[in-house]
Amino acid sequence: MKTLIIFKQFFHDIRKQKLRTALTTFGIVWGTAAIIILVAFGEGIYKYQVKRFKGLGENLVIIWPGRTAKAFQGLSKGRWIRFTDEDIEMLKGEIPEIVIASPEYSGHGPLTYGRKTLAQNAIGVKPEFAVARNIIAEEGGRFINEIDFEYRKRAIFLGSKIRDDLFSEGANPVGKYVTFRGVPFLVVGVMKDKEQNSSYRGRDRYKVWIPSTTYKTMFSRNHPNNMIYQVSDELFSKRVEKRVFQLLSRKYKFDPEDEQALMIWDTNEDMKEWKPFFQGFKLFLGIIGVFTLIVGGIGTANIMYVVVKERTKEIGIKMALGASRAQIMSQIIVESLLMAITGGLLGFLIAKGFEAGFPSLGLTEYVGDPVIAMDAVIVTVTIIGTIGLLAGFFPARHAANLNPVEALRL
Repeated sequence: MKTLIIFKQFFHDIRKQKLRTALTTFGIVWGTAAIIILVAFGEGIYKYQVKRFKGLGENLVIIWPGRTAKAFQGLSKGRWIRFTDEDIEMLKGEIPEIVIASPEYSGHGPLTYGRKTLAQNAIGVKPEFAVARNIIAEEGGRFINEIDFEYRKRAIFLGSKIRDDLFSEGANPVGKYVTFRGVPFLVVGVMKDKEQNSSYRGRDRYKVWIPSTTYKTMFSRNHPNNMIYQVSDELFSKRVEKRVFQLLSRKYKFDPEDEQALMIWDTNEDMKEWKPFFQGFKLFLGIIGVFTLIVGGIGTANIMYVVVKERTKEIGIKMALGASRAQIMSQIIVESLLMAITGGLLGFLIAKGFEAGFPSLGLTEYVGDPVIAMDAVIVTVTIIGTIGLLAGFFPARHAANLNPVEALRL
């Protein structure tokens, strides 16, 4: 019954002071929408950048042979390291955390179809290379497979931009022949275009791939330009790197502490460096939103003080009839909470609408799409509840401390 009375009083005040209530609630609405949208932008930018970075590959490590910088076991420094395919099998066999590994043989030459010719970089790899590098074929095609690899077939897989430059618009190149360095290759697939902001030797859309066995046979190459491997979990990355140095230093006779002998790009380490920056960026945006919400809370507190002042005589009558301090306070606090919750709900709905409508603006390529994370919602709800409680508590305490006799005189 008391709860019903409080709600009736709340809606009576809304009808009585529509403009004042609307302006006060707008402060909460705007603050709630601001904090959720700003944090959603931070989350969206972070996820978009992670997606673009992982376009290169997930849990990926690239190794290039280097030149020794230290003398070792009677051998002089300055020796060049040259990889072989056997190194790939050795690393996979000795290090269980390596789930995928492939050599990369790279060479330039003319790539021709009909009257069109491109100066192109072709890369010889193993079939599992596509998984490690997040390369997906468009519908109707495929990446090079085990049969291509085992039988040294002249199969070629095209990057999406190479397909666009070499063939007419809308053409399907799968099943057609192109020539690389004058040798015909059957096009088996085209890469589905992907987001990618990190690379070596250029973006994948500008590359073509053939089986490494074919590359070695046709172009008399036995030493790959580099190797790649994928670890099962990023947590193992540093441990695996140390083990790689140990195994290859034993085979090629160099100091395992010689960092110049192997050049390693561990993409997992790059991700670790990025994450704190984006976490800090999200926190910064969240703090801006919190201050906006606090401003709305201050407005709510001021309105509740006005409400108390207007009801001074009413409060005096209630206290004269036996109402306790707790009953007087609870009515004011509940009304403040209802105002904060109403504003918070409207602000959340606005933020959800913004999240749903933002992709249609066509800005995804630049800032990603905002993503409302559950932790941001929980924090916002907690802040709104705290603001509503505090905004009502102090005016309520003032009302409860009124002298009934003095209140009745006003």
